[in-house]
Amino acid sequence: MNAPSLQSQVVYGIFRGVIRPVLQRIPVTGWPVVLATVVEATAKVLPPPSGVTVENVRLPGFDAEVVRAATAKSDLTSGAVLYFHGGAFLTGGLNSHRRVVAALARRTGLPVMHIAYRQLPKTNIKGSIDDCVTAYRWLLDRGTDPASVVFAGDSAGGFLVFAAALAAREVGLAGPAGLIGFSPWLDLDCATKLAHPNRATDAYLPAKLLAAVSGIGGYEPRVHDRVLAPTTGDLSALPPVLLVAVDSEVLFVDAEVMAANLAAAGVSCTLRVWTRQIHAFTALFPEMPESRAALDDAAGFIASRSDTQNSPLCR
Repeated sequence: MNAPSLQSQVVYGIFRGVIRPVLQRIPVTGWPVVLATVVEATAKVLPPPSGVTVENVRLPGFDAEVVRAATAKSDLTSGAVLYFHGGAFLTGGLNSHRRVVAALARRTGLPVMHIAYRQLPKTNIKGSIDDCVTAYRWLLDRGTDPASVVFAGDSAGGFLVFAAALAAREVGLAGPAGLIGFSPWLDLDCATKLAHPNRATDAYLPAKLLAAVSGIGGYEPRVHDRVLAPTTGDLSALPPVLLVAVDSEVLFVDAEVMAANLAAAGVSCTLRVWTRQIHAFTALFPEMPESRAALDDAAGFIASRSDTQNSPLCR
């Protein structure tokens, strides 16, 4: 594997040396919830991504948008990507993740639906899952063929990718054609992560933060709830999967476990492992060379799972 780019080395150094020490000291109560609101509001000042159009959508209880490459001719009936943003079920939204959504739209030529699902403290994790299924149903109601839909998401959004796919099947909806998780958080039981060596090597994400959020979000380790445990669910009916992970991130073990469980269930799964990158690097810095390569890979996977023959438009 090539050495990390200069840009990614700078990002890694800043997150490891500055962001990590701050996050290690933050309790998951009080002002971090306020911070979550500030992050999304601050993201509004980011320049809009180029080469795309944005259509606002209002769904029951939350907002969404459909991002299309400006030169794309396809509509929702030609297929779509349904993207679930990360942010530990606390933060993130349409503004913070529009750049990575636009990057996928430009690469695939497909509309990418991006949703601002309800988060803590407005709802629990099950409420977030419900919103993702609602968005998927909205696509299907508008003529989108499920055989041309791919779910994608980063971090907590990666959890929602799998949880929503399983939940959609439970309510009788046809499943999507493929699933993509970027640095996915897949197991809300954080005991393994708290004991794993990567708790000390992750560039910034504290395992204790994940454990606290799981509890606040409604997960109880002693209660088996299949809705909140996609790694141990019936994976056999899931479509092919692409997982992108960093070997030093605290969530790497989740990707490893899910890849093994999918293989045991007979589901095709590709696990792409990156080194010397930060958690969710594709979403946080989509223009970084490593992110561009990972997103190119994702676009190839999406094309392989779509019934359409859209070629990538631009990078």
